[in-house]
Amino acid sequence: MPKAAVSEKEFIELWATHGSHSKVAEILGLDKRKVLERRRRIENRQKIKLEAVHPHSDRHRNLNAALNNPQRVHLGVENGTVIVFSDAHFWPGLHSTAYFGLLWAIKELQPKAVIANGDVFDGASISRHPRIGWDSTPSVIQELKACEAALGEIEEAAKKARHNAQLVWTLGNHDARFENRLAANAPQYEQVKGFSLKDHFPAWKPCWSCWATEDVVVKHRWKGGIHAAHNNTVNAGKTVVTGHLHSLKVTPYSDYNGNRFGVDTGTLAETNGPQFMDYLEDAPVNWRSGFAVLTFKDGKLLWPELVHKWADGQVEFRGQIIDV
Repeated sequence: MPKAAVSEKEFIELWATHGSHSKVAEILGLDKRKVLERRRRIENRQKIKLEAVHPHSDRHRNLNAALNNPQRVHLGVENGTVIVFSDAHFWPGLHSTAYFGLLWAIKELQPKAVIANGDVFDGASISRHPRIGWDSTPSVIQELKACEAALGEIEEAAKKARHNAQLVWTLGNHDARFENRLAANAPQYEQVKGFSLKDHFPAWKPCWSCWATEDVVVKHRWKGGIHAAHNNTVNAGKTVVTGHLHSLKVTPYSDYNGNRFGVDTGTLAETNGPQFMDYLEDAPVNWRSGFAVLTFKDGKLLWPELVHKWADGQVEFRGQIIDV
């Protein structure tokens, strides 16, 4: 039975992702001839070329390998906006200025996807690091409830977006603490519902990396150090959007292939929040609170933008100070 009709934008995005009338026909539940006819109509109307990928080409093999990788989520964005936040380290009873800025941005920018790029969960009480003095940290259940409440508000905002934004969650090293502790101490409970962190956030699609396009990869971390954003894009040959280091910056890089970017999505938490205070020992850090906005035009990433905290209750974006 044929599926619901898709818009021209959605058709173009499907074609950009799969490059095959057979695959697009299969996804849409349509006759191949009808897919080819619509392709021609769109090409003529919009003066564009929807190129097919030959089934024996290197690109087809590489694309198939990528699409069949269960650890990846592919968005296939042709036009529109994707919002990426990371390192929220949600804490009971706390909401940062950047968090309220995120809710504002989802409403204002109407993204096609919102990506939680790792470390939604902090896992302070199950860290591999020893306790610092007599510090007091939230329990696992307190943290889970804080995460569920905060993500729930983000989910509601995403549902109201014009595109009903997709929700993707790329696993971070702090997120992994949840299952690592259980795997080490209670392996008999493997696959029992609730013993995986993803069970508690069912609206979010988990993965290690999210590919907005074939050239833009979002994952929690890769290279380390002060030049991580630069080294990520140089070594990957792709635009790489990471969190983990909390620095919030865009590093451009160009070569014979054109421009690409290394993007650090900062931290959604307050940089002086209780999640960090004890282990930082009140030291200064080169961190910033905010998130990234990725905008795509005809499948190409425009210069990435950042939303960052200006003052309590205010964020800066596109030269404006916005009350949130």
